Amino acid sequence: MNQDFPFLNDDFEELRDLLQQFENLKAGQSHSFLDEDSFELIIDYYDEHDELPNAMQAAEMAIEQFPYSSTLLLKKANLLIESKKYQDAMDLLEKAAILDSTDINLYILQTDVYLAMNQHEKAAAVLEEQIAVFEGEDKTELLLELADVYDDCEEFEKVFDCLRLTLEHDPNNEEALHKICFWTEFTGRNEESIRLHTNIINEHPYNQLAWFNLGTAYQGLKLYEKAIDAYQYAIVIDEKFDYAYRNMGDAYIRLRKYAEAIDVLKKHLEIAKPEDVIYEAIGHCYERQRKYTQARYYYRKASHLSPGDDKLYYKIGIAYMTEANWENAIKSIMSAIKINKNSAEYLIALGQCYLELDKNKEGLIHLLAAVRIRPSSITPWQEFIRGLYVSGFYEEALSQLEAATQKVGHKPVLQYYRAALMFATGKSKEGMLQLETALQVNAKHVKKLIELDPTLLQHPGIVELITRYKRTKKGK
Repeated sequence: MNQDFPFLNDDFEELRDLLQQFENLKAGQSHSFLDEDSFELIIDYYDEHDELPNAMQAAEMAIEQFPYSSTLLLKKANLLIESKKYQDAMDLLEKAAILDSTDINLYILQTDVYLAMNQHEKAAAVLEEQIAVFEGEDKTELLLELADVYDDCEEFEKVFDCLRLTLEHDPNNEEALHKICFWTEFTGRNEESIRLHTNIINEHPYNQLAWFNLGTAYQGLKLYEKAIDAYQYAIVIDEKFDYAYRNMGDAYIRLRKYAEAIDVLKKHLEIAKPEDVIYEAIGHCYERQRKYTQARYYYRKASHLSPGDDKLYYKIGIAYMTEANWENAIKSIMSAIKINKNSAEYLIALGQCYLELDKNKEGLIHLLAAVRIRPSSITPWQEFIRGLYVSGFYEEALSQLEAATQKVGHKPVLQYYRAALMFATGKSKEGMLQLETALQVNAKHVKKLIELDPTLLQHPGIVELITRYKRTKKGK
């Protein structure tokens, strides 16, 4: 029994009495009599508890007793639809329409029948006709029903149109405000959404959902400052509007305002259930601020909520790598690889860590594994050849460079690596020719040569060639 709400106990007792009377009526006990409202309660009870045969029996007995009740006919029609007896349901709805054509449930049930029979055009036609007839809340309900019909038949632009009409008719309708936010993004109709919600706000300035939707529309157009302004109005009206803080955090990140993003995302954590994506976003902001200890702290909090997300362990590893903490980086990246063994990106990072620790054999094994996973990508080849170079395996590096060229084509970075290998093997003349060719192809990539081996800048011929080439390009 319910101690907090005793009136619920009264309702339960009344319903139990009605069900007993219905059982008596079925058993032929003539003194039992149920009025129309009681039958409705009994039908609803059995329907809600998935006792369809009892619900149907109650509906038939009720109609026998009250043959001119359109409400009871609609109840039975609904049960027939659940039983997939669509033609019987439609016949009953036609009878109900003669008795009372002002009940919108009649048209919603007709729509349900047409949808069940995959006749979307007829379903839409029923609703479109009645939307012109009804007013007030009924019109709103029919418009929302029509939006669902268009969604069902994948006419997504019409879904947006229906929701716009709903809000023009009923600007504070929460269901329409929630739905149009999604459909604005889905259809990309941000400009229309801005006009619509600006009009709503002009009439209803304390509608926080309208402010929020205005923010998302601005965000869809990458107008992040305006989006933030709209979200701030939303949280002034409702300081616990968690999605406004969430979206505002994203907008600040897009503007590279990481401190502000951290503030609003932490506010989100105060008022909403913790989420891995929020912790990860805060970690990302700290990483961009080069506050790697804090970044790792939030990435770890995210990983506790989502222990199967390999990229979080990888991000922790990258934060360690940035601080040259190679041992801890290896531990974190290994955790990522245990979850996802086929990530070339993770294997490259792991190989780089081992190379930094002068564990060249382990490093090269992982870099080669990355090449095997993604043989058509330049990055694994580039890192593997670089690994061979820094390990002093110049001949093998040249051999792999040929293999890379066959797989990915003549990439500028490979041309610079070829030049470096010529210098490393004492073939300075050939190296100068390769370097000049590389500079002609793509001068910007010369930094790849310097990153590979900064000592090459001590070679006067190399510096002179690069300087001369840059001067020539400027002259042009």
